[in-house]
Amino acid sequence: MATAPPQLNRVMNNNHGARSPNRGQQNNDSRRGDGNHQGSHQGNHQGSHQGNHQVNHQGRGDRNGPHQQRDGPGSYHHGHYGGYRGSGGYGSRQYSRQKDFERPAPKPAAPLPKPSPIDMDDPDWKEKLAIPDKDRRIRTTDVTDTKGNEFEDYCLSRPLLMGIFEKGWEKPSPIQEESIPIALTGRDIMARAKNGTGKTGAYTIPVLEKTNTENNFIQALVLVPTRELALQTSQICKQLSKHTGHNVMVTTGGTSLRDDILRLEDPVHLVIATPGRILDLMKQSIAKMDKCSVLVLDEADKLLSKDFQNMLDDIISFLPQDRQIMLYSATFPITVKNFMDRYLTKAYEINLMQELTLKGITQYYAFVEEKQKVHCLNTLFSKLQINQAIIFCNTTQRVELLAKKITELGYSCYYIHSRMQQEHRNRVFHDFRNGACRNLVCTDLFTRGIDIQSVNVVINFDFPRVSETYLHRIGRSGRYGHMGLAINMITHDDRVPMYVIEKELSTKIVPFPCKEAVDKRLYVAEYQTEEEIGDGSG
Repeated sequence: MATAPPQLNRVMNNNHGARSPNRGQQNNDSRRGDGNHQGSHQGNHQGSHQGNHQVNHQGRGDRNGPHQQRDGPGSYHHGHYGGYRGSGGYGSRQYSRQKDFERPAPKPAAPLPKPSPIDMDDPDWKEKLAIPDKDRRIRTTDVTDTKGNEFEDYCLSRPLLMGIFEKGWEKPSPIQEESIPIALTGRDIMARAKNGTGKTGAYTIPVLEKTNTENNFIQALVLVPTRELALQTSQICKQLSKHTGHNVMVTTGGTSLRDDILRLEDPVHLVIATPGRILDLMKQSIAKMDKCSVLVLDEADKLLSKDFQNMLDDIISFLPQDRQIMLYSATFPITVKNFMDRYLTKAYEINLMQELTLKGITQYYAFVEEKQKVHCLNTLFSKLQINQAIIFCNTTQRVELLAKKITELGYSCYYIHSRMQQEHRNRVFHDFRNGACRNLVCTDLFTRGIDIQSVNVVINFDFPRVSETYLHRIGRSGRYGHMGLAINMITHDDRVPMYVIEKELSTKIVPFPCKEAVDKRLYVAEYQTEEEIGDGSG
């Protein structure tokens, strides 16, 4: 009879698991990376929700277009608003764990045919790869202004090159050209580049190249501030390493500690994690980091904030002295200087932020009163050809209220924020990425590194107060040099913050055109041709 590993028994006997440093405290979106966000709303799973508003969409369809409709956590579809609010709400039914358990298990999908192995010595190996169709949309000089290097120029292993090309990456972007060769030498790096210009590839490629799959211990650790970014980054690593044999593990707060312990019983080469959970595993000697020679901080400005500072100090104390540390972000706070002095040795600095905003994003504002915002949003939906849109609010309460209003207008909508249970956040994130819904209402939880290529419009329903937040929000559209719109709803109280942000970012936010339609070449993929442009309009 199989027995649980000793680490698992020790943790289960210790109050059934380790507690995150943030656990037991009230979490908000500035501390969203770790801990178990159980939600502050108390829901009655079996209640009738008699006071909830009844919304009937039968026969109305989705006025945004023919996207597939699906009920799920964080969604409002076909029926009454309500469900278990602490988990994000279910649309057409009351959320009931018992009902979920009673459902028949889905039939397993038919196994996909295994691709024929490629001979590594075959001179025509590249022609036999399953390379995706080329994206022929316009790309700006944010990603095309390169030195002309190829991925083969960095002497990468052929299995890794195969994963890079099958991911659809053709040539390195400017940040990848600057970062990859330096990272391969083992030198510390502090890199600053715009959102959506390839920073993830700039560190995952050298990390995978330097990791030896014959050594069955953790050799690299990538820290990110949010759980959704951890899932996205791990997926990219797994895609790049599909031919190399790397074992990549993702671990975040809000998930099963038992599962993490069991996975660490097997060899793991690379870990992508949020700080709180990996620190728990380190302190209990479950994740052994004494041979982990590479540490990457993605979205380093957030990880260097007060929310994570003490955790980072503790994490680094578990690493060997001859480690390599690499920092990547679009913005860096003043605190990075103290961190560099303490932990980095002759760091190589990369700064590709001569301009702060992406060239392909056209920025508009609409001056409205607070009570007119929903009507303004409805007008935008009718005027714009939205593929997918992310709509930002400043609080979790306003996120849920706006999602309800959007559904009452007849549009498909999901929402996501840090107080939702992790399994529901994962499902909303997964479904929105796969195009199950056109609109996503969220807090700043979704500003960090999230890359969804189909998002062509970002709307600031609530205008942010600091330029860093604004920069990260609008960077959710116009990914990897493509075109997109950023639309800001400005009230009387937002006029001064908008002026300040324009000055700090050296950008221009122009009035939304009321009498003529927005040029579809600025944000609609099918109206764009493959040519390079120097700057966006706005």
